[in-house]
Amino acid sequence: MSRRALRVGTQAAVALGGVAALSWEILWQLEISLSLGISALGTALTLAATMGGMTVGSLAMGRFLRGRRGIRPLPVYGALEAVIGVSGLALVPGFAWVERIDASVYALSPTLAPMVHVLAIVLLLGPPTLAMGATVPTFALLGRHTGSSVARLYGINTAGAAVGVLLLSFVIMPRLGVTGACLAVASVNALVWAAMGLLQRASRAALEDGAAPIPAMQAETEARCLHPDLAAQLVVFCTGFVTFALEVAWFRSLRAAFQGTTEAFAIILASVLIPLAVAARLVPRLRRHGVAPRLPLALAGVAILLATPLVERMDLMIAVPWTYWPMIGLWLLLSLMILGPAILFLGMPLPWYLEEFPEPGATGRLYALNTLGAIGGSLVAAWLLLPLLGFARCAWLLGAGCAALALVARGRLGAPKILAAGAVALAVAVVFTSSLGRDRVQSPNDVSHYRILAFDEGPDSTVAVVESPAGVRELLIDGFTATSELPDVTNYMEWMGRLPMLLHPDPQRALVICFGTGQTANAVRRERAEHLDVVDVDGTVFEMAPLFRSNEGVLDDPSVNAVVMDGRAWLRRVDTLYDVVTLEPMPPYFAGVNALYSREFYEIVAKRLGPGGVVAQWLPTHLLPPYFAASVAATFQAVFPDAVLWIDPGASTGVLLGRRAGGPTPLIDDWPGLDRLISRPLGAEAILRAAVLDARGLRRYGSFGRVITDDNQLLAYGLVRRELLGGGHEKSAKRNLLTIRRIARETRRRPAAA
Repeated sequence: MSRRALRVGTQAAVALGGVAALSWEILWQLEISLSLGISALGTALTLAATMGGMTVGSLAMGRFLRGRRGIRPLPVYGALEAVIGVSGLALVPGFAWVERIDASVYALSPTLAPMVHVLAIVLLLGPPTLAMGATVPTFALLGRHTGSSVARLYGINTAGAAVGVLLLSFVIMPRLGVTGACLAVASVNALVWAAMGLLQRASRAALEDGAAPIPAMQAETEARCLHPDLAAQLVVFCTGFVTFALEVAWFRSLRAAFQGTTEAFAIILASVLIPLAVAARLVPRLRRHGVAPRLPLALAGVAILLATPLVERMDLMIAVPWTYWPMIGLWLLLSLMILGPAILFLGMPLPWYLEEFPEPGATGRLYALNTLGAIGGSLVAAWLLLPLLGFARCAWLLGAGCAALALVARGRLGAPKILAAGAVALAVAVVFTSSLGRDRVQSPNDVSHYRILAFDEGPDSTVAVVESPAGVRELLIDGFTATSELPDVTNYMEWMGRLPMLLHPDPQRALVICFGTGQTANAVRRERAEHLDVVDVDGTVFEMAPLFRSNEGVLDDPSVNAVVMDGRAWLRRVDTLYDVVTLEPMPPYFAGVNALYSREFYEIVAKRLGPGGVVAQWLPTHLLPPYFAASVAATFQAVFPDAVLWIDPGASTGVLLGRRAGGPTPLIDDWPGLDRLISRPLGAEAILRAAVLDARGLRRYGSFGRVITDDNQLLAYGLVRRELLGGGHEKSAKRNLLTIRRIARETRRRPAAA
């Protein structure tokens, strides 16, 4: 085998390793959210465990390889990829075990549960993350063996990671689901392992035939490369800190512009990885031209500051009715144009120093410091800088800090020029800020003329309460109008609470998942539940509850217990039996919300319902194309066969009502609280008429979809939004209601008026 063929083959394998690595990280985050619940703390723990494992793996492998002779890097890298693939497959049953342990530990001691979470995540993610971290010091040996630049191998691996994110989100998960994706990604790891074995045999055969070997590193050069200086270590640590802190800050802002969907997350992540890959690819050329880290660090600080006013206004740049794939392309293009320069310059110092100190021990130490900085940056940004300073000021601080860091880095650029450029860029950022939280909030909808009553940027999300000129108040979560007090639009929220209470003969204990403005919780309370638990993953909505008059101070009632937790995790952890459970999550296609519409979730709900217990689930006919709306109905009825679809006469949105076990009469005809209906706003006749589909009709409606599971992630990765753009919301609502009315006629149920 020629040296060129060996080099190309190795680089291709390293790229595939990057594809697999980021794919696994996304899959692990998904599995952890299902096993332990969605929370900012859980995300922080997962990141710390993942990056911590990579840190230890990098240090350990660097120490192991230091000064050793005769190490064959090709099979070593292949073995590491094999460990990652096998460990990844083992994690699927492993997370199921964690879920069972979590419920048991929480029952014994809720305060002990987070520590058990950390231990479980470390045990499960330890082997693959250690192996991932160990691959980077191996790049030093691979580069020496194949004649490749260490920076180039690092950049190729990062480019593979960007491809992996996009492939997993737009191709693999929509078609294969979680189990299929795990098998596909493990197959990539296996392919890399096999390819490295073949390359090793081919290169050995070439040497036996007399081909000249790649020159080894000279002893004096190796000695020089053993110990990176203090400035190098400080720079790689701080660039890791700034990069991940910026990711947290920018992700929060861009979620308000793009909405918190899985495809938005993939686009934003890819727009960070692509510039990092390009930066690593450019480093060898920059080094040949004498460019040292000081210049790119100074440019990174300036670029961060200048990008911040644009990131603040990203929601204004995309407020057009695009179709799906052009919209995805626009998101990626804008993200690369606005974020790309800052990430490009910020990503240069690490590969620059990897080139400067290519000995495996030094490489391992530098990469470990970079990952440690990444852990610190993400945690400090989410839990300190964003709540304390807000997105814009957080970015200003990071940009100014990056420019200051340039002063300690190697290079010829003078300090006065760096300070002057940083001061000018900071002045531009401050002058052109949009004053988020004071003068405006980010949202795909036009809320520029609304008055801002409250604004909070916390570790979970950005939450705002705004008031229209007509005096209607709305709750915005990451820019999305989660709910409001507009009567015609939100009337169904009251019935989300009243209907299940009226369908139970003696409702004593109730649970409301997702608080919003509190209208549903208040409706449950007014139907005289003796005890009401209200669970929401974001505690900020509880703090803002007094701003909404429609909830009538429901949280001040001593019978109401507010809990900050993922609703699914709460049901799994407690042993309380509820008479009524009602939930209205964020839009079904938002990241993480599939977990509250899956068959596995409904099975958890069923276990927590007492005799005759009733569950109510929001069916947003305007937010789901017909296939996906029918899938929600099919999934609900798969667990609650005695079910009803109730359509709000005003908003024409649906409420699914179901019982764990059927009673002597079908649920649609069994209203124990019928005598109480007379005094309700709609009146008994209108309420009963709005129950348009009985169990038979609902079964017919559900036949047009498929059952949603934790494995297929149909709502999260089914590319739901393809049919919702350019007026698709209105079309979906009409098509869904037409189908429901037709089935109602065919099954002799009388449909509600639109």
